Amino acid sequence: MTERITLSALALALALAMVGTPVLAQRSAAAPAITTTRAADFIVALVDGQPVTNHEVRTRVAQLEQRLAEERRSLPRDELARRALEQLIAERAALSIARQQGGRVDPSAIDQAEQNVAAQNGLSVAVLRERLSAQGTSVTQFRDELRDQILLQRLREREVSRRVRITDAEADAHLRDMAQQAPAAWQLGHILVAVPEGAKADRVRTLEAQAQDIARRARQGGDFAAMARAESTGPERAQGGDMGLRPADRLPELFVQAVQALDVGAVAGPLRSAAGFHILKVLDKQSTGAPAVVETRARHILLRPDARLNEQQAVQRLAQWRAQVLAGSANFEALARQHSQDGSAPQGGDLGWARPGMFVPEFEQVMSQLRPGEVSEPLVSRFGVHLIRVDERRRVALSPTEAREAARAALRELKEDQAFEEWLQEVRNGAFVEMRETPRL
Repeated sequence: MTERITLSALALALALAMVGTPVLAQRSAAAPAITTTRAADFIVALVDGQPVTNHEVRTRVAQLEQRLAEERRSLPRDELARRALEQLIAERAALSIARQQGGRVDPSAIDQAEQNVAAQNGLSVAVLRERLSAQGTSVTQFRDELRDQILLQRLREREVSRRVRITDAEADAHLRDMAQQAPAAWQLGHILVAVPEGAKADRVRTLEAQAQDIARRARQGGDFAAMARAESTGPERAQGGDMGLRPADRLPELFVQAVQALDVGAVAGPLRSAAGFHILKVLDKQSTGAPAVVETRARHILLRPDARLNEQQAVQRLAQWRAQVLAGSANFEALARQHSQDGSAPQGGDLGWARPGMFVPEFEQVMSQLRPGEVSEPLVSRFGVHLIRVDERRRVALSPTEAREAARAALRELKEDQAFEEWLQEVRNGAFVEMRETPRL
């Protein structure tokens, strides 16, 4: 299967490889560290007169190895070298077309891309440049690579996106497929009347009668949670028997068979297993593929660097406040009201309920990794330096219109990837490629 080229992610992937962030430091042993030295570099191919160097092939091979390691897959290095070279040739050919069409990237767009890469790595631009320089890559080289990625992304949007059309019928069919493929999930209340190993028949009959009495009271509207706390010997006893929302593959088959035809509020059992007698109540039931979105409610403190407070000083100040909040000597909301340079300051930094895509990627990536109650390390974004605290998360069902649009977006992304691969192959086939030397890894 041909390795996909996701141009929107290439700039970040390249930067991560070159900077050597903590994320890459945790790579599998199968993925060697990526070197940026240009010692003994040479041209392996010319594409419409533009060189592809051995260093570039080695860097791309390391990126592919990292990606495969994350997917728990591997390929021989000679195959990776072949794929890497083909990717680079195709990109050079596409860049040639972009330049022929007069494509230009304003320096401010490169500035923004550089800031985004720094923010994704939790660095300031200054520190990012220092690390690049220490590893042998100049600022000019790095910004040239970012410029090329922006050109390629714009070319993709112009040449590929306009070719893809998603009809309402296709979106609706995709929604139906998702619903059919997704397993059902249940939130069950569970009461276990345990039967000791080796119990005699009369003891088993007594315990069965006890379980039947519990089931009868539950069906008559009794407080299931209270009964679970008082009479269950199951592991969920302290939670009132609540097992949480679980898909079918995380529930005993005995339970799934008993509840799959029941409505919310219905009671099943007693069910006999080797552990004893089980009484179940359906607290909630849904398809894990049902159109829904996870919303996050977060707060933040924003400092905007200026002549009086540079970026590094803002990071240090927010780090001090974070330590105070975690130690209990400061209140996050009070700090936000007093210091945050954002319109949310009067509300203690409250950003309200937000869905994916509402914030800039560098902010959202950090926010999505926080659990409720956690406070982030200082984060540098295009707007300044933030401290983020996640307060709550909830799953919200999408309206039919929202669900269709979500399906349309998912289908568009899939079709655009496929169309782009086909288009890129056409471009590569039409380019003049002169192979010079075999890459040396």
